[in-house]
Amino acid sequence: MIVVHHLNNSRSQRVLWALEELGVPYEVKHYQRDLKTNLAPKSLKKVHPLGKSPVITDGDITIAESGAIVEYLAQTYGENKILPQAHTEAHRQYLYWMHFAEGTLMQQLLLKLILEKTVQRSLPILVKPIAKGIMKKVMAGYVGPNIAANLTLIENHLKNNQWFAGEALSGADIQMSFPLEAWAANRGADQNYPTIVAYVKRFQAREAYKKALKTGGSYDFA
Repeated sequence: MIVVHHLNNSRSQRVLWALEELGVPYEVKHYQRDLKTNLAPKSLKKVHPLGKSPVITDGDITIAESGAIVEYLAQTYGENKILPQAHTEAHRQYLYWMHFAEGTLMQQLLLKLILEKTVQRSLPILVKPIAKGIMKKVMAGYVGPNIAANLTLIENHLKNNQWFAGEALSGADIQMSFPLEAWAANRGADQNYPTIVAYVKRFQAREAYKKALKTGGSYDFA
């Protein structure tokens, strides 16, 4: 039996979604973030040395990192459900977007979040204007343009594809869900990417996604 060590408001939500899409039986062990630090509890270190989620155990096998988990589940239990056939264009797209999610998109979104949180912190009066100035320069010269370029790439791809690997949902969609939900939840008045917004609503309407959400509990991005 697969056990998902699930942390609230984390990447492990998409692991639950993958399991629901596959129809694989699993158990969930819930962990809650510290209300002050927002960090995972130390008890997760008993499962994996880094003490982070997501982590799954499948018998004697322990796997961390959401991308590695989704690939393991697809290869082990996929039965052609979320894993495109090898040596096809769909599989090449699957591999690209699987790695793009964390390797490119999430890095920029996380950097944006860190910069914003740093400025929002209680800083000395003399330091705060300097911090804001630095953040604006970094956002305008690097982070902002990179995020816009990434979103434009995604928007154009989804205009021509129902899912990231073509006409069928795959592990790439599950992997891309977290950064796109994070973006959609904080996009404010940004109306430049309607196809992405429609895509997020489409996968959130899937029965497997809704079952995973009910099982996982509180998830601010949904």
